[in-house]
Amino acid sequence: MKKRIRATLAAAALVLAIALSVAACSAEPAASPTASSQTQTESVAPDVPAGLSTQPPATTPEQSPSQTPATTPEQSPSPKPAEQIELVVFAAASMRETLNEIATLYAEAAPNVKLTYNFESSGTLKTQIEEGAECDIFISAGQKQMNQLDITAPDTVNTDGLDFVLSESRTNLLENRVTLVVPSGNPKDINSFEDLAAALRGGQVLMAMGNSDVPVGQYTQQILQYFNLDEQALASSGVISYGSNVKEVTVQVKEASVDCGVIYCTDAFSDNLEIVDYATTDMCGRVIYPAAVMKSTPHPEAAATFLNYLKTPEATAVFERVGFAKVG
Repeated sequence: MKKRIRATLAAAALVLAIALSVAACSAEPAASPTASSQTQTESVAPDVPAGLSTQPPATTPEQSPSQTPATTPEQSPSPKPAEQIELVVFAAASMRETLNEIATLYAEAAPNVKLTYNFESSGTLKTQIEEGAECDIFISAGQKQMNQLDITAPDTVNTDGLDFVLSESRTNLLENRVTLVVPSGNPKDINSFEDLAAALRGGQVLMAMGNSDVPVGQYTQQILQYFNLDEQALASSGVISYGSNVKEVTVQVKEASVDCGVIYCTDAFSDNLEIVDYATTDMCGRVIYPAAVMKSTPHPEAAATFLNYLKTPEATAVFERVGFAKVG
């Protein structure tokens, strides 16, 4: 009997143990699908050939598409140097000193431009241009010589129908004055054009003047006509000495090889000659210096730029210092 009771208790204990074990298994939480998925992704790697990485290469600052590489001074393209240009300027002899000074100033304003001057009487310059001499800009001491090259001028002046002047560029650049000058000491005591006229009539003086084909000579001819003096008769009597341009007349007075001369006030100033009188507009009109670019120039823009520079305050100051004036 006791043996049956023990067997029954042992069986009950076994059943209880089994029940508790089943209950414990039922109480364990199910594995999370997400966790399981993550675990699988992390643990399974694709087959990658040896030596290659599955990670994208690190982007360096130089490789970043959003960044533009900095341009170093060595990489910066150098500015193209300005074209070297030579401008040939034909100018009246009376402008020699002023234009040479202006050339120095312009070398700073336009270092790529070389100025080459040809100083002569306006009549000689006009002839050289007509014969085909290379010229970019012409500055005359008189309107006549410019008109003879300008197709827009009256045919009574431009009798040959010459067409060398770029008419839209033509400008009245400066005004000068005709003066009566004497050598140092004024040996014949000539103090006015009236004194000169009287001395010429009496054959008591030797006067220097420009040839008839140069502006200063043409202005002097008008003065002689104003005083009713016959140039041909005076020349025949030996009281007139001629110069091919205003500089030659100036030299004759300065060297005292004549008793007086008719030149521009600018030349008198440049050579430190004594001015005893100024011609009035009634005697010879106004002395206007026209300037223009020539149609034959290969550098029309550069020529026009230099012509405009001659009107700037810097250039005007140089002109006014020797007696030129702006055309009013």
